[in-house]
Order: sequence, then structure tokens, then C-alpha cells
Amino acid sequence: MIEDIDADKVWQALQADPQAQLVDVRTDAEWNFVGVPNLADLNREVVLIPWQVYPTMQRNGAFIDHLRQAGIAPETPTYFICRSGARSMAAAQAAAAAGFTTVFNVAEGFEGPPDAQGHRGQVSGWKASGLPWHQR
Repeated sequence: MIEDIDADKVWQALQADPQAQLVDVRTDAEWNFVGVPNLADLNREVVLIPWQVYPTMQRNGAFIDHLRQAGIAPETPTYFICRSGARSMAAAQAAAAAGFTTVFNVAEGFEGPPDAQGHRGQVSGWKASGLPWHQR
């Protein structure tokens, strides 16, 4: 069972453990147009590995290989984030099935659910929590 962790607690975990990794599994279009978590204050970069490939949104069959190529060891505490927490949960489950032992899902993702006007990033998630992020 993969644990959902609130964005604030993920930030605290990343601060406390220099080995911990944040893996953003959204698409390159989302990274470019919506923004990405900014880990510069921690002297790190977020690891960008798409779970699905834009524009077809077909599952990235090399996802686990890309995790390994990024230097993430199976025992590394790894937090997966997407837009709202669904793709990142699937990615975390796949990583766990491939032998990664310390994986977590960022609850509500980068933008969280839409507000009453249908806009994301205001209700919950990384952006709404006021955590650092930037446009690419």
C-alpha cells in the first residue's frame, strides 16, 4: 500500500533527508506550461520522468528504467507527484512492484482539485500550499 503524504510533509521530508527524491511524473507540456516544484533551496532538482507520453498519453513503458537511469536506488525515499495525485499513485505502485521499497504519493499533487470556478492550484496540492515552484 502506497502512502499519500501531504505536500507540506513532503517538503519537510525533502528538507530532512538529502537522499530523498521528488519525481514529477507529469508530461513535458505540463512541466513547461504549468510549472514544476522548485527544490533550489535544497540544492537539488526535481526528477522529471513522465508516466504518460504527451500527446498520446500512452504509458511510458521505460518509466522504471528512467528511474534507475536518474540514479534513484531502490531504497531511496522517493516521492511521486503529478497534477492531482492519480498518475503519481500509479507510478509509485509500479515502482514498488519493481522493487523500490520506500515510495510515497504526494496527496493532491502539484495543482490539486479544481475550485468552484474550475481552476486548479487554489484548493490544495503543492502550489496551493505555497511551496516553491517555478515556470520552466
